[in-house]
Amino acid sequence: MTSGNVPERVELAIGGMTCASCAARIEKRLNKMEGVTATVNYATEKARVEYPEGVSVDDLITQVEKAGYTAEPPRPAEAETGKASEGTGQTEDDGLRPLRQRLVTSVVLAVPVIAMAMVPALQFEYWQWLSLTLAAPVVVYAGWPFHKAAWTNLRHGAATMDTLVSVGTLAAFGWSLWALFFGTAGEPGMKHGFEFSMTRSDGSMNIYLEAAAGVIAFILAGRYFEARSKRRAGAALTALLELGAKEVSVVRDGREERIAVDRLTVGDVFVVRPGEKIATDGVIEEGSSAVDASLLTGESVPVEVAPGDAVTGATVNAGGRLLVRATRVGSDTKLAQMARLVEEAQTGKAQVQRLADRISGIFVPIVIAIAIATLGFWIGSGVGLAAAFTAAVAVLIIACPCALGLATPTALMVGTGRGAQLGILIKGPEVLESTRRIDTVVLDKTGTVTTGKMALVDVVTADGADAEQVLRLAGALENASEHPIAQAIAAGAAERVGELGNVEDFANIEGLGVQGLVDGHGVLVGRPRLLAEWSQRLTPDLERAMTDAQARGHTAVAVGIDGSAQAVITVADQIKPTSGEAIERLRALGLRPVLLTGDNEAVARTVADTVGIDEVIAEVLPADKVDVVRKLQDEGRTVAMVGDGVNDAAALAQADLGLAMGTGTDAAIEASDLTLVSGDLRAAADAIRLSRRTLRTIKGNLFWAFAYNVAALPLAAAGLLNPMIAGGAMAFSSVFVVSNSLRLRGFKPLKGEGAEVAGTAGSQASREVQAATS
Repeated sequence: MTSGNVPERVELAIGGMTCASCAARIEKRLNKMEGVTATVNYATEKARVEYPEGVSVDDLITQVEKAGYTAEPPRPAEAETGKASEGTGQTEDDGLRPLRQRLVTSVVLAVPVIAMAMVPALQFEYWQWLSLTLAAPVVVYAGWPFHKAAWTNLRHGAATMDTLVSVGTLAAFGWSLWALFFGTAGEPGMKHGFEFSMTRSDGSMNIYLEAAAGVIAFILAGRYFEARSKRRAGAALTALLELGAKEVSVVRDGREERIAVDRLTVGDVFVVRPGEKIATDGVIEEGSSAVDASLLTGESVPVEVAPGDAVTGATVNAGGRLLVRATRVGSDTKLAQMARLVEEAQTGKAQVQRLADRISGIFVPIVIAIAIATLGFWIGSGVGLAAAFTAAVAVLIIACPCALGLATPTALMVGTGRGAQLGILIKGPEVLESTRRIDTVVLDKTGTVTTGKMALVDVVTADGADAEQVLRLAGALENASEHPIAQAIAAGAAERVGELGNVEDFANIEGLGVQGLVDGHGVLVGRPRLLAEWSQRLTPDLERAMTDAQARGHTAVAVGIDGSAQAVITVADQIKPTSGEAIERLRALGLRPVLLTGDNEAVARTVADTVGIDEVIAEVLPADKVDVVRKLQDEGRTVAMVGDGVNDAAALAQADLGLAMGTGTDAAIEASDLTLVSGDLRAAADAIRLSRRTLRTIKGNLFWAFAYNVAALPLAAAGLLNPMIAGGAMAFSSVFVVSNSLRLRGFKPLKGEGAEVAGTAGSQASREVQAATS
């Protein structure tokens, strides 16, 4: 136990939650304990709890169990690499298997029950008893989660969609049992005809097994599709763990030894060759190179490192061989800290309660009150106890709409399917709730507004120098270097002038640049200091070009040929050609754009001015990105975040709506709510429009899911309901909901051609997300 007043922290795995109100209930109960602060997340099914000395984990678990749910203490720590290698597949399958088994059972058994009830030709002599045999497992076994949740809700004086499903199906099933065993419905030859008669009866010849079985089958189908999306909530952490190196070459007793990264200890010296990931946080002992840290920092320009400089695990060595001494390993590394940031952001993110649950919370008490009032009225009218009970139970039966289970998943399936065609992947129904309230969109710069790749921008030559010749010679020399800036110059030169020259006597001058012979010409490319060492001074025009480029946040290198300074070549991260148009479209949706980047102020301002963004927040570390999003939320804004890198993952999870570029990292994609497969920022506006349209469709579906059944409530209360009216209401509401959802297939993006791009771009992770959500 921690000494003093510092609270302990624990993360509990919570079981038995069926909606966001369950999470709120557990959170409220835990927070009632003295000194305890708890946050419960429905999506990740976890509770993060801070508790004082004197309170044990067992006490916390007891409180959760008293609330009607289960809680498990944290499992013994496992090697992070082991957890990463397991992936999410098995866990996901384990979590979905019970739900899938109940769904398959209910569908297989409910279909013949519905068919026999609706088609008189299938009603053989004892069909009603076969219906009972098939419907009983559906109501009892497949419907058990609804009944259990309804009981938990009842104990806490709450009503949700589960309460409505349980009350309605048990009423239908219970009445059918009474009619079969004590009424006339069990007699041989009983039939349900196609008569929508309005005659009052005692209900002894009516059974509603198809309503009971059908409702459970439909709603289980909806829950299954929602659960498939929800189970991926923890995948961002796995994606982050996968980023690190798996093996490393450690120098021990003068020899290199290949070991697993989790066996590294502080003080170990390890080798990092060009192109390899740095295994863990450390300090360079020997060698110099350029390190591509854009994955973690968001900075587009590679960082020059030399002995004594600190380096971060999971960044990529883009240049020479390095010897690094480990300073932090395992859970102490920056990558692990970033994973914790993502997890904390996900846990703290408020989960939107299902619309259906909110409606049910009002609708269920009203229906129960109507049923009781109906019972009292008919008993008082003297029509007989059986007829009074028939009318009261009929109210409960008709109030349970099977279309309620289809309302969200059908719209979500059609909406996500259409989105996938347009390169927009929507992860779950909770995402849609957020889109209607968004008023601020925070945009990462590198890889989102810009391409994230260095490219040749400009060549300024001295008087008398030929730009094409300069490019051909400088490009050839840089092509022999592994440095990212050098590769950008080489690629740009090859594109502009074609074939490059032949290089001899190539040499890399640490921290300054490169030199060599190209087709007989002595060429220097690098910092002005390198040229100065060879007595090649920049002309005033070239010095001005160098200064102007740096003021714009671009990277400039000097070129010397045959003893004199000839040119300044500028490279920079290029703005995507569609970014300006994308910002206009986001503004048109009522959103306020903010540019957020780890790059310096000059670069950020240049990019923002070019694309039309007024608000800029620059030089921000990954942890600070989360704080920026939180600060905006504290100001009362509802924030959408668009990003593509690991450094954006925590902010994407913290934002009310996270949008990841599909061309970005898996960690960002997994932490987000929406993925834009093509990497075109214009798709962000289309994604928000599609999400809002899908949400409107879900609301319309829920209205009609209830409307058909509410319209039949007066008939039920009047004792005029027969099975065909109940079945007709069920069928018509379901057909309408499906038809309304299919209208989403006609959604058109704002851009015309080239819209249908799903699957043509993006990382493997984006394709996996698409498979999981479609």
